Amino acid sequence: IQKGAIAEFEEALIIRALISSKPTKAREIKFWQKTTGYLTLTAPAKLSNIAPGARPFVTETSWTPQTKYSIKYMLDSPMINMEDESDAEVQVFRDNAKDVVEAIANDVDGDVWDVISENQSASNINGVAANAVWNAASGQDPFEDIMQAKMEIRQQTKRSIRNGILLLNAQGEKDLLVWLVTTKGSSVPNFASEKVGTGTIDKFAGLQVVVSETVTTTFALVGDFKQAATYREFKPFTSVIIDEPLIGRKIRSSTNGVAILIKPKFIALITGVA
Repeated sequence: IQKGAIAEFEEALIIRALISSKPTKAREIKFWQKTTGYLTLTAPAKLSNIAPGARPFVTETSWTPQTKYSIKYMLDSPMINMEDESDAEVQVFRDNAKDVVEAIANDVDGDVWDVISENQSASNINGVAANAVWNAASGQDPFEDIMQAKMEIRQQTKRSIRNGILLLNAQGEKDLLVWLVTTKGSSVPNFASEKVGTGTIDKFAGLQVVVSETVTTTFALVGDFKQAATYREFKPFTSVIIDEPLIGRKIRSSTNGVAILIKPKFIALITGVA
């Protein structure tokens, strides 16, 4: 059951899989959050044209010390009596086990989403306001909104996005596709025709498109999430069967960890998309 539960847990995780991951031996996690890009100096300090024999000037990276605590997730299935498990037409125990695993995965994803989006309120991450909601009758321009987000990241980090991702919910994906096909279809006929056939979009504006219902309505997120955030795992996902002889059995699942935002400038939150 453990092997199957782990496979289902990893499959159910969408957003956590987008950030980097690293184990931790402590529940209290102290880290430094980087809030600027390149080091800069203010005159008369300089880092070039230094005279022979002169000492260099000193400048310091802008780091903010942070502390977070790992979160324990745990859930039981109901006790499945042996009669139901033996004669039911559906796989009662297997379905309950799957639902428990997915519930924990969704909760983990929700917490990771809140971390990388700063609870949907851009403070250290970059913020971009959409021109209009993406399903508006007129005035909307998702392409410009997304390119603005990429520009903000580039200006703040001095780097292009190497593993860029556009994170949306199903409503955002639908509105983006409808805009591409209905509003801009005549400008990109081959692209629009393909999307009419597939009904999906994998890449847009150089970004991998990832869809998750964990993403809060009215928001989209652009970023290199593996650069920006890390999931610190204190206890790996574990599932066990609790057996009551001649009565039934249930499954208990648990994991423990927390996401931390290390380089927020590699993320841009787009508001007002719906």
